[in-house]
Amino acid sequence: MINAYKMDGLGNDFIIIDRRKNHVELSKDKIIELGKRSNIGFDQIIYIEKEIENSFPIKIFNSDGGEVEACGNGSRCIAYLLGEKNNSKSIKIKTNNRTLNAEIVGEHSVKLNMGKPLFNWEKIPLSKNLDHKKISIDIDGKSFKDGFCVNVGNPHIIFFVKDCMNVDLKTLGPKIENHNLFPERTNVTFAEIADNDLIKVNVWERGAGLTKACGTAACATAVAAYKNEFVGNKVDIQFKEGILKIEIDAEDNIFMTGPVSEIKNLELEI
Repeated sequence: MINAYKMDGLGNDFIIIDRRKNHVELSKDKIIELGKRSNIGFDQIIYIEKEIENSFPIKIFNSDGGEVEACGNGSRCIAYLLGEKNNSKSIKIKTNNRTLNAEIVGEHSVKLNMGKPLFNWEKIPLSKNLDHKKISIDIDGKSFKDGFCVNVGNPHIIFFVKDCMNVDLKTLGPKIENHNLFPERTNVTFAEIADNDLIKVNVWERGAGLTKACGTAACATAVAAYKNEFVGNKVDIQFKEGILKIEIDAEDNIFMTGPVSEIKNLELEI
């Protein structure tokens, strides 16, 4: 039995394991087993590693057992957990490819600097050199046009539609995620511009499936909408259980602010 934590950001839920004192390694099969909704259930499992130069490295695994580079809501939950333990308002988190500066800005509210988006086709990555702003994909005889691809720590494609919740994402999501255009697979969002400062989204998360919320998808959607001049540099992204506030500064840094849950202690049998 090991001690762990359960947290969520807008229903996007995580198991968090602190490996700073005792190293624990869950097998891929164990992650898949624990991740099932008939078991404990989670979208991602996240390990906290030993502090390096005032930053906390984390490792992130989706519920399918695969390791991923980024998780915005998970990083905000980690920041809140470490902030509570260290009695600090500012936390620095290190993922595989970015250092994220987090700030606890209110009761159960965390602001995270996600860094800059990447638009180069090799950095997203795409399997060939295409215009990342106008990607067309054919699925089951139907063409989905003007997809916007971007990497915000992980790869995303966003399609803007009139009614995002009318899209059968359970069927389309895995087909787009695993399309041969995406060598590392991709996260999939169908987004609906509600007004000048609100976007509704329907998200299929790479390796996790349909999720109630996804922080990096919120960032990617805001970037895509801003670059397409659908909205300004500040926008609310609406998920099923609430809103993430996204701001893009003059240098293209993405800031995400939103709520996190209470910290629940639990024991895992491994």
